Amino acid sequence: MSTRVTTRVSAGELAGTREGGIDRYLAVPYAAPPVGARRFALPEPPPAWAGARDATEYGPTAPQTPYGPATARLLNNVIREGDDFLTANVWAPADAEGAPVMVWVHGGSFAHGSNALDGYDGSTFARDGVVFVGINYRLGSEGFSVLDDAPTNLGLHDVAAVLRWVRREIAAFGGDPARVTAFGESAGAIALATLLARPGHFELFDRVILQSGMATAAPRKKGGRITRRIAKQLGIPTTRAAFAATPAARLLEAETVVTAGATPISGGASFGPVVGDELVPVDPAEAIAGGAGDEVPVLLGWNTDEWRLWFVPSGIVDRIGLGLFTAARVAFRITPRVLRAYRAAHPGASRGELFGHLATDILLRRPLQRQADSRLAHGGAPTWVYEFAWPSPVARLGAAHAVEIGFVFDGLRSDDSVRIAGDDAPQPLADRMHAAWVRFAAEGDPGWRPWDARRPILVIDGDPEHDASTVVEGHRDAELRAWPERRRR
Repeated sequence: MSTRVTTRVSAGELAGTREGGIDRYLAVPYAAPPVGARRFALPEPPPAWAGARDATEYGPTAPQTPYGPATARLLNNVIREGDDFLTANVWAPADAEGAPVMVWVHGGSFAHGSNALDGYDGSTFARDGVVFVGINYRLGSEGFSVLDDAPTNLGLHDVAAVLRWVRREIAAFGGDPARVTAFGESAGAIALATLLARPGHFELFDRVILQSGMATAAPRKKGGRITRRIAKQLGIPTTRAAFAATPAARLLEAETVVTAGATPISGGASFGPVVGDELVPVDPAEAIAGGAGDEVPVLLGWNTDEWRLWFVPSGIVDRIGLGLFTAARVAFRITPRVLRAYRAAHPGASRGELFGHLATDILLRRPLQRQADSRLAHGGAPTWVYEFAWPSPVARLGAAHAVEIGFVFDGLRSDDSVRIAGDDAPQPLADRMHAAWVRFAAEGDPGWRPWDARRPILVIDGDPEHDASTVVEGHRDAELRAWPERRRR
């Protein structure tokens, strides 16, 4: 039985619901609707409202297209039309005061996703004493166009804006504004890692969790390729006036055409941060290697079979022959020594499977471990590293990209989790993983040994004999050491 509950933020009063000792406020504006004169502009504060604003229903989502058929079978998505989509959903323990705060930034290749997914229900965090905030931000062309005369990285500016909003307003929900942990997966992790490299990151969060994503931003010219292709598809110039005069639906149609077949591993036109504004003044990966963000405790990791989400459902894994594999080797500069090490580590793997393992390490495992190494070398705040290894039985996915989310949220019964992890995923593993994330937010330590010279990694595999004190030292180092030493620019 739910009852009405209210609180007040700077813009006005909110009316939410209380049920089972948890308060819930949905579609709370943190910025004004980015439409009309505010389209392709930096986020602005939300206008004030009179009376109690209803916060009992999920709000609109950022303009986006559905996932393609192969991905849609595994990843759920919700699309709700409406202008007022720069909002946050908040779950909080009833009558909380000074509780730790966790802010979730969803993934989706900077083109899909929202805070309205069933799998992003924050009630399990509130149950465990955390004020949970799930956010929306601008996606696709609306959030990551590179126009001649408009700000860049608008979606990233939205994420920064909502984190500032959390600092100002979260006490109204019982949260401690000085104990904010931002966490995200895939594009959400990329956004947060890129913000971690920004000067002044302490105004945004105190701790950060990066699930399958690292700091990255393209040079302006390279990052603007997708904008130029969309403009060409529409027959318009790459100006703010031209894009603002184009209905969002037409931009989405053009996005669908120019991004067809693109994946994080196989490449193709895609959206993401670019270098050159106040949020991303320099290459964020280089900034982190140089010490940016060292003061912030970081929990980071990847999934063993990241690549399977993109290669297996689409059938690409079975279509990589010798010619395509050779071309990929050249493109990724994979030496014979590296190839021998991976063949030894994965005997019997097909060319497609072998390339998947290589690509996962190129894009995630190696750069994330380099980040942990650089933080250790600088003597900064601790870094904890994990590898999620539990194999989903669904569609030959194994420990694919995004499988871990249902475990982090302790939401294995949600439709979102069942789609990708099946209906018999191990609850004890969700209990442990969720508890580790909550402990990191509340105490600053997830419960296993932080990164040191022996390279400890918690391998999260569902084995009932393993717990948060069991780590593997030098996990997969035989493969990683085969790579040539990375040269600094």
